[in-house]
Amino acid sequence: MAVKVIIPTPLRPYAGKQESVELQATTVGEALSGLTRQFEALRKHLYNDDGRLRSFVNVYVNDEDIRYLEKDQTRLREGDTISIVPSIAGGAPSHSPRGGSI
Repeated sequence: MAVKVIIPTPLRPYAGKQESVELQATTVGEALSGLTRQFEALRKHLYNDDGRLRSFVNVYVNDEDIRYLEKDQTRLREGDTISIVPSIAGGAPSHSPRGGSI
């Protein structure tokens, strides 16, 4: 069945600069596997050396986090949308209004 995978902006250079890709898959794992077969450079950004999704990569099916469903075995239906959302960390250090560090 056809599903749509949304590629986040930071990963688009590794996916032919595409915003999304349509794939045939019945589970999230199949969809992500198909995606990384099509765009091999994405693999190192999505998976660790053990073949598991990196801890900072969040995956949603129709706005539902797969960590609370069946993870990569989450079943898909025709027309589902998979979103890959990398966690973002960081920010500027805090400073006092007078210019000194807190």
